[in-house]
Amino acid sequence: MNERNPAISKGIDWSLVWIYLLLVAIGLTAIFAATYKEGDPVIQSFLRFKTDYSKQFYFFVIGAVFALFILLTDSKFFAATANLWYVFGIFLLLLVFPFHSSVKGTESIIRVSGFNFQPADFCKISVALALAKYLSRPDTDFSTTRSQLIAAAVVLFPALLTVLQSETGLALVYCAFFLVMYREGLPPIILIISFAVAALVVATIVVEPNILAVALTIIAALVIYILRRSLKRDRGLLVTIVFLWFVCVGIQRFGVPFAFKHILQKHQVERIYDLFGKDNPYKKAGEPVEPTAKKKETESSYNVKQSKIAIGSGRVFGKGLLKGTQTRNNFVPEQRTDFIFCTVGEGFGFAGSIGLLLIYLLLLFRIIALAERQRSVFSRCFAYGVAAVFFFHIVINTAMTVGLAPVIGIPLPFVSYGGTSLITFTILLFILIRLDADRQMVLR
Repeated sequence: MNERNPAISKGIDWSLVWIYLLLVAIGLTAIFAATYKEGDPVIQSFLRFKTDYSKQFYFFVIGAVFALFILLTDSKFFAATANLWYVFGIFLLLLVFPFHSSVKGTESIIRVSGFNFQPADFCKISVALALAKYLSRPDTDFSTTRSQLIAAAVVLFPALLTVLQSETGLALVYCAFFLVMYREGLPPIILIISFAVAALVVATIVVEPNILAVALTIIAALVIYILRRSLKRDRGLLVTIVFLWFVCVGIQRFGVPFAFKHILQKHQVERIYDLFGKDNPYKKAGEPVEPTAKKKETESSYNVKQSKIAIGSGRVFGKGLLKGTQTRNNFVPEQRTDFIFCTVGEGFGFAGSIGLLLIYLLLLFRIIALAERQRSVFSRCFAYGVAAVFFFHIVINTAMTVGLAPVIGIPLPFVSYGGTSLITFTILLFILIRLDADRQMVLR
């Protein structure tokens, strides 16, 4: 403990601070490895605000300033102003519609004096605070349907606004907050239904539509036959089975096609079908569907292919810093942002990749440990919100770089290039550290 300034250091979980600094250092190294140009003076490049790694360094400095202010703030402030944070976050999301700039297919970015600011990313802080505030209210009975719907609305409203800004990837991140609700008593059946719907969507993509419809009908008929004795005693059970069959067929025949035609953008649908090696059947009129054997390589499939080549070429211990041929020669698009993991894989190999994942695993376990030792419902819910957001980003980002998830364009926490994401993750983590430092206080 620093006796000279106990107000900052007292109660701080320094393990999280050191993990944070380690991940930022790895991120700066990876961005440097991907973007450094031979002959540029390294030290001078870091001091100038021109290269990506120098910009990321200054974003880290800005984030560190925010972190310092958070550590100096009374922890009661975050619980008291949680709803104001939410209103401010929604305001920023609404501000995007008249003032947005179209960048790489998304309309969720506001340009301010040459900087790109993405409110959908920042709004994760607002949702985490507002959801924790609602769940910790004394009059919130989360066992009731009404309270569960209100909590879901708190999460889904900004997600809907984000979808309307053509940023489906970040919108999906908000679904991670349902893990917080599950921890606080959301019935497991909700998660089971969610996974079932996801499985049905995947089946709709992989299986021919008519065959899937027949399969669903056969399954419903078998369930009715197996439960025939129970159905005689309970006619409502038959109604439930028929209703579920109707919903499943409706999702398969109408829901998924509507989403792919009218909600998701063309490149997003292409990425989903590329993941399963299928042709996109929802092309616009006049666009022929090419046979798979003759199908041209799409942008997303090219990105993933080059990413896997880069990671595989790193072998066990990697090619070394600034020696990666795939990343140094720009074969992998977005290698400093969405595909930063392949830069680590090529430069430091399987050992470096596993090492990075173990650091993330340590981060998540430590956050969960902090969450479980909180004496305040607000602090516990916020901690689980932070863990859920980090978990979603880590899993999806690493999975999409190796072809196990569609390319939805979300950053790797503290490692991917980007000022908004780095500062947002920093604020989330240090609010948690501040709340944990005052865990002996009982906050509502």
